[in-house]
Amino acid sequence: MEERRNITDPKALRALAHPLRWKLIEFVGREGTATATQCAQETGESVANCSYHLNLLAKYDYVEQAEGGQGREKPWRLVHQGQSISDVGMDKESELAAQAASGAFLDYALAQIKERSLTAHLEPDEWRLVLGISNNTDYMTPAEVQEIVDTVRTLLDKFGERRADPSLRPEGSRPVTMLLSSTVAPQQP
Repeated sequence: MEERRNITDPKALRALAHPLRWKLIEFVGREGTATATQCAQETGESVANCSYHLNLLAKYDYVEQAEGGQGREKPWRLVHQGQSISDVGMDKESELAAQAASGAFLDYALAQIKERSLTAHLEPDEWRLVLGISNNTDYMTPAEVQEIVDTVRTLLDKFGERRADPSLRPEGSRPVTMLLSSTVAPQQP
């Protein structure tokens, strides 16, 4: 599996502007490989719909066919460990496509966070103690924000090999989603 991918092509960005496609990317990444049938069971969508969206994701190099299977029972795997989306320095079409892809991702991620936080009380105490939402508002420069992002990414990359190789996952480990969001208040005139 290749490292993170910086997406700049407007068509590839628009392919991510659909909430089901983010669910499929997350599920295939979590499982290592998954068929359209498995994706349908996970998402509650039809096998045909999942197959369509997996093929569209493959067209733009997000997933690819893995070994084995036929038809809708062929397994898919991620091509890249993650995607980076930015609208900086892009033409207007790419900028709008990046915003649509980012919006679809945020809708998906925030719904997942909300759903999981509402069911966190069902988890054992050892998990409940380490889960949650934290919020800070501090005054920083762009360079300081970049330092934080780089530090967090370095920490998370330490566990990256476990995504692609289940044999590296320690006993008791589970998929944990970390969402780092940095926003800045609008500049006052």
